Amino acid sequence: MFGRDDDHTGARIKEQRKQALDLYDLGVDDELPGRPPAELVAAANRLCGQVRAARLRKAACELPGVIAELTAAAWRAPTTGLWQALASTYRTAHDISVKLGYYDLSSVALDRMDWAARRASDPCLAAIRQYMRALAYFREGEYRIGQRLIAVGHDLVAGAEPTRESTAVTGQLHLGASIIAARAGQQSTVEIHLAEARLCASRTGEAAEIHWLSFGPANVSLHQMSAAVEMRQYDKAVAQAKKITLPPTLATSRRAHFLIDRARSEMETGRTDAALNSLVEARRTAPEQTRYHPGARETITGLVHTSRRTPESLGHMAAWIGL
Repeated sequence: MFGRDDDHTGARIKEQRKQALDLYDLGVDDELPGRPPAELVAAANRLCGQVRAARLRKAACELPGVIAELTAAAWRAPTTGLWQALASTYRTAHDISVKLGYYDLSSVALDRMDWAARRASDPCLAAIRQYMRALAYFREGEYRIGQRLIAVGHDLVAGAEPTRESTAVTGQLHLGASIIAARAGQQSTVEIHLAEARLCASRTGEAAEIHWLSFGPANVSLHQMSAAVEMRQYDKAVAQAKKITLPPTLATSRRAHFLIDRARSEMETGRTDAALNSLVEARRTAPEQTRYHPGARETITGLVHTSRRTPESLGHMAAWIGL
């Protein structure tokens, strides 16, 4: 889970998380401590924050216990707030699993997120779950299914009160749709979704705190660049990257994703030194995330194959990912 040098720890944590995801329907566990609901909600938020800060190991270690406590608390005294917090921890389980390549666990986590979101009667959480399902099908190349899931997410959030929260979720759905359309080669659809997301962002402003989505004008610009990368418009992506100013509130995980996208575009346009520098910066920013990110691994592999000589820093990066 955390690399070839930490297989034992990774296997242990994976098993703990698998068990935590499996025991959702057993009701109250009287052996677990009964922390106040406010503390449990804060713990769920803290886990989301750790993932956005790219502290994946720390979040993964704490996650099973928080899931177990929240599950027991929600069965003991069901409230909207506890079910929402539990759905949030399942979302965190999904995020960690995806970032570390455990896609089997990520799909289970999304099922559990749906289970908790239904009990919370929270259309925004339900819509976010569909957004994440859509990205799972995107990774598998099932673009039409991904687009259908995004449409379901829009239907769900349309039933919510028109608030800053629902606007941010709507905008994030459009951003997800833009990347799926880009991979499918549907440029006009990309532009439509980006325009809708930009309109939402003009209403919310930077809304990084809403469901930890990092939604806002900056994220629209980042997705515009990512869409260019997906459509292999690498010169365009490099030009866009130069114009992007990342706000201080942008999540570390999103910042690293930007650097990885920039590195790929730089490599594809022959800027190999710049690409390596971007990857080194991504590693410095979010080492755990960068090490397992498919885009980073592909770019490092590409740089090794195209380099006449392997710079020492590139050799270190290749060894780091196990190449």
